[in-house]
Amino acid sequence: MATEPTTSSLGTLLWVDDEIELLKAYIIFLEKKGYEVVTATNGRDAVDMCSERTFDLIFLDENMPGLSGLETLSMIKETGSTTPIVMVTKSEEEDIMNQAIGSKIADYLIKPVNPNQIYLTIKKHLHKRDLETEVTDSGYRQNFGSIGMQINDSYSIDEWKEVYRKLVFWELELSTIGSSMTEMLMMQKAEANQAFAKFIKKNYLGWIADSQTRPLMSPDIFKRCVFPAIDSGRQVYLIVFDNFRYDQWRVISQELTDNFTIDEDLYLSILPTATQYARNAIFAGLMPEQIAQMFPDLWVDEDEEEGKNLNEAPLVETQMQRYRRHDTFSYTKLNNSTDSERLVNQFHTLAKNNVNVIVVNFIDMLSHARTESRMVRELASDENAYRSITLSWFKHSPISELFNQLAATDARIIITTDHGSIRVNNPVKVIGDKNTNTNLRYKLGKNLSYNPREVFELKDPRKAQLPAPNLSTTYIFAQHGDFFAYPNNYNYYVGYYRNTFQHGGISMEEMLIPLVTLESKRKR
Repeated sequence: MATEPTTSSLGTLLWVDDEIELLKAYIIFLEKKGYEVVTATNGRDAVDMCSERTFDLIFLDENMPGLSGLETLSMIKETGSTTPIVMVTKSEEEDIMNQAIGSKIADYLIKPVNPNQIYLTIKKHLHKRDLETEVTDSGYRQNFGSIGMQINDSYSIDEWKEVYRKLVFWELELSTIGSSMTEMLMMQKAEANQAFAKFIKKNYLGWIADSQTRPLMSPDIFKRCVFPAIDSGRQVYLIVFDNFRYDQWRVISQELTDNFTIDEDLYLSILPTATQYARNAIFAGLMPEQIAQMFPDLWVDEDEEEGKNLNEAPLVETQMQRYRRHDTFSYTKLNNSTDSERLVNQFHTLAKNNVNVIVVNFIDMLSHARTESRMVRELASDENAYRSITLSWFKHSPISELFNQLAATDARIIITTDHGSIRVNNPVKVIGDKNTNTNLRYKLGKNLSYNPREVFELKDPRKAQLPAPNLSTTYIFAQHGDFFAYPNNYNYYVGYYRNTFQHGGISMEEMLIPLVTLESKRKR
């Protein structure tokens, strides 16, 4: 039998129970709440109904004559129905519960149930997203003002890390529900990046001049993180995900919580936030100018054709020697799944080393592919999609198996990156000669023409401990969402690069980057 539908239903429910007449009070209660309730007294009728129409939620009695609840459940699934099913039963037998849960029921209720239990279950499965959206939107609105005050009152790197963490937290919360508040958050994030750029411009050269009191930066990773871990008697795996943002780490971290305890922090990338500078600084434990002076054969200038990150293992070795350490180490670069599979298969060979350095290039390759490929740009259309692809890659690549193997060791795993990236949207005109580098977020050259108010300029690169190929070399850095564009063929250039992910300049996304320590839960 079926009750008359309401004129404006909040949802259509199918309730299957051989004693449906005893549930009349429940049905009236739900109809008054605004739901249409269709009923069936046996499994066969329920299956037929599900073949003919769509329901929003099904309550299914487990103990019925003829087809049992579990049999009915299976046959409803076979019709292709994706409607969530709530099993209702008098039995608390574990086997029945296991079978029901194994059949992917949405929920499980034990009789006797009361109307409020039923109503709560409906809200949970039919209105969860609306409720989550309402609560999340309200939460961000309540925090909007305090975050704005924090942006204006942040005068230390620790305060800026806290601002960035909060912005990323709300970005992830709002993105999961498709909130209309996302645009407001992006505006607040842009405001924060403008203030962060002023903070960096004011303090950066002072930090470079005083390595003892500055915040943790790229050249300090081995000295302050890796070496102390080795000295404590632990084997160390330093895993460097190239071009890895904090928000990407947050979504990947969900895949690691079952196997690892996680100690999460952020540190500050040097400028330029680019592999040639920041990653070489990590491995050498030196600023770029020092690398170029002390190891000229290991440094590659911008205008040279040679790859800029081909000497990373030798740079690690120079740092070991400089600190008179005799630690054994390996260096592995993973450019594709074949490289990753080979490492997983040979994982046992790494056990003999004090430290194993592993560089993973996929995320950087994805960033470049998104710029160059229209199809990839469609797949990673915004930050949320970019995170989603990163997570999907991590879950289905051999890297996931690598972490499973690491979970079986008592090693200390340090996950970090050389820099992050930012989605750029605002072109800033710059003119340079033919020797000017091609990066969209920083430029160096001897004949650069630009508006100094739109950039962070370094007319004396030595103050930032950066190499100067010529006496008149100037470095300039784009800020927040800006990118450099040349006047000739300007419209095409801007159209091609707007809304691409770039790195090299000044933003929270590029400079405040993950530094995470993992330890296996299995070995505790």
